[in-house]
Amino acid sequence: MASKKARPRVLIYSHDSFGLGHLRRCRAIAHAMVGSVEDLTVLILSGSPIIGSFDFRARVDFVRVPGVIKLRNGEYTSLNLLLDTDQTMAMRESIMKHTADIFDPDILLVDKEPLGLRGEMRETIEMLKERGTRIILGLRDVMDDPNLLKAEWRRKKAMPALRDLYDDIWVYGLPQVHDPLEELDVPQSVRRKMVYTGYLERTVPQNLHDDGLPDGIEEPFVLVTTGGGGDGDLLVDWVLKAYECKRAPTIPALIVFGPFMQPEVKTAFQERVDKLEHVTAITFNAHLETLMARASGVVAMGGYNTFCEILSFDKPALIVPRQVPRKEQLIRASRAQELGLVSMLTEEMAEKPEAMATAIRQLRQQRRPSQVVVPGMLDGLENVNRLVAMHLAEGRTASKRRPETRQNLLTVAADSNTSNSAR
Repeated sequence: MASKKARPRVLIYSHDSFGLGHLRRCRAIAHAMVGSVEDLTVLILSGSPIIGSFDFRARVDFVRVPGVIKLRNGEYTSLNLLLDTDQTMAMRESIMKHTADIFDPDILLVDKEPLGLRGEMRETIEMLKERGTRIILGLRDVMDDPNLLKAEWRRKKAMPALRDLYDDIWVYGLPQVHDPLEELDVPQSVRRKMVYTGYLERTVPQNLHDDGLPDGIEEPFVLVTTGGGGDGDLLVDWVLKAYECKRAPTIPALIVFGPFMQPEVKTAFQERVDKLEHVTAITFNAHLETLMARASGVVAMGGYNTFCEILSFDKPALIVPRQVPRKEQLIRASRAQELGLVSMLTEEMAEKPEAMATAIRQLRQQRRPSQVVVPGMLDGLENVNRLVAMHLAEGRTASKRRPETRQNLLTVAADSNTSNSAR
């Protein structure tokens, strides 16, 4: 065991195989933590192939493990190395465990997967738990359709892990929007560990060298974002068809393809973009917040990070949620539309050019999320910082504290969810 150190440390496991969602969420949390806690150091474990494209605040760094990618059949394979999956996973597990051993964090925050990808974090979690490290699971507001999640978590033995290994479960959302474990058979001992933090507010990064708009686009414009872009082909196609139809929108559109869109698909889209007067496209922007802040409206698939940005920058939004392989985006968009936070088009409607064109035109008349008052909506980072400070103050003996101490902590965090109104 590493010697006890004076300065606090947090280790974050970012569940990454493909896409940007988990990495961007963990990065936002890490930046908030070091901005709130003096002398705190945060280290992120990630398999994202483009983590190096992002900048990180002082006292935040990352360790990139060999990447893997999920195939259509649900299996994983090595992203870049000529190794079989078992060898790649063995390397990842070893790097993670040795990093955790040396880094010796006071808090381990695991993103989404209770035991990590294919169980790769189990030994690390067990090792750190023996040291008194506080083990925390972070969940987004929506996981998946309950029936699909039940089968997945049963196969992965997730619930026993929540019961036996975790001290807390942070839900980055609000119960009045959605319960990520809805309809699951969740023991009360696990329910008592759950804290709803609110959504994670985003801001425009400070001191950027270039925060201008791409060539060919001027305000006002509609931002079209597909997140990582690996599964954004349909959305881009439908938006382009809307601008190609007879009653095309006149407001300019800026499309961000995403870094994981297939090159041949992106090339075909770019050829169509070049023929349209009111459409501009770029591949990637590591500071998407700058574009979101300046857009008049947003068209997106409605992943967690994009939803947080829509709320944070108070943008009228049209969500066209992906429906396979997960129902996450559909569930979130449906509930957000019910609350009046966004408008939504199903895939069946969005593929009709006239319907998509009409929805884009209506964005400028649509009300903003701030016109719907949901208490505590954007308090997520503030509450995460409060919880981190409490846990660090308790120290490594936290696992041996009296039960009522834990309940007091959860009560304070829960009360904070209703103490502030949405911005």
